[in-house]
Amino acid sequence: MNDTSDLYSRAREWVGREATSPVTARDPVNIPMIRRWCEAMGETNPIFVDDEAARAMGFDSAVSPPAMLEVWTMSPYRSGGRLEEESIPVLNIFDQAGYIGVVATNIEQEYDRYLVEGDRVSYVAVVDDVSEEKRTGLGIGHFVTIRYEFTDQNGEPVGRMLFRILKFKPNLAQAPAPAADTAKPEFPHPRPAVTHDNAHYWEGIARREFLIQKCSSCGHLRHPPGPGCPVCHSLEWETVKASGKGTLYSHVTMHQPRLPGFEYPLPVLLVELEEGVRVVVNGIDLPADKLEIGMPLELDFVEIEPGYVLPGFRPARAGG
Repeated sequence: MNDTSDLYSRAREWVGREATSPVTARDPVNIPMIRRWCEAMGETNPIFVDDEAARAMGFDSAVSPPAMLEVWTMSPYRSGGRLEEESIPVLNIFDQAGYIGVVATNIEQEYDRYLVEGDRVSYVAVVDDVSEEKRTGLGIGHFVTIRYEFTDQNGEPVGRMLFRILKFKPNLAQAPAPAADTAKPEFPHPRPAVTHDNAHYWEGIARREFLIQKCSSCGHLRHPPGPGCPVCHSLEWETVKASGKGTLYSHVTMHQPRLPGFEYPLPVLLVELEEGVRVVVNGIDLPADKLEIGMPLELDFVEIEPGYVLPGFRPARAGG
């Protein structure tokens, strides 16, 4: 049996077994955390933070956004990574075999009921599937699917989730570097998925314009682009050209996984535009140790490759 098939066999032995130890949320469902989550996500439905609005919709009190199902049971942040007891053994198998890259590919969630203040969520996670080796743009790897069953403090089901990730062996430098006068990036920068709903945005970026969708019915501004207004549900929209001014709302610096086409450490910014919407972008001339929440920023564009432009934000110029 070769190393590849042996790796696959050892990983498949985990299918149907608990992926990690059962987890119970450190805190019960609470309004302050819901409020912060809604602010970060741009969620404005009042039933999540206001008892009166929730009662008007038939609830006894404010309820938790369904998409927060997994949030309540997240492990605490630790600069050194997960503790041993928080690790997922089936993923460790791939790490040890050199499949050190990891990227989430999709999440499917189902909800049985709204969570309310005071609920304490727990989950049991089971390895649902491990794929055969696949060749992807990131490198060869295996898709690992984990099934989560969530319950409340009484052991009653409240929801479930399928979480699929790709554990891959990055396509790192194999060929010799080209001559200096014809040097090209060894791996091209990842390209966005252009769809019917966001094509106008990328066409604007190519013209070095940042376009924000505006609902033609209620005037609500939204980003990222989508087919319908989240406020009034109208399908009619137009665009507004952003001024290019913004402030740093939040940020994170990525160290791992190191994907081809990027330079690390990689600061990723959440910028609040002057118009009120928030966008996730890369920083320009913004090292991680210079980032400060609330700092003024301005829009700029970088030509990654001929004809391929991306937006970014740099420190605002004095008087700009």
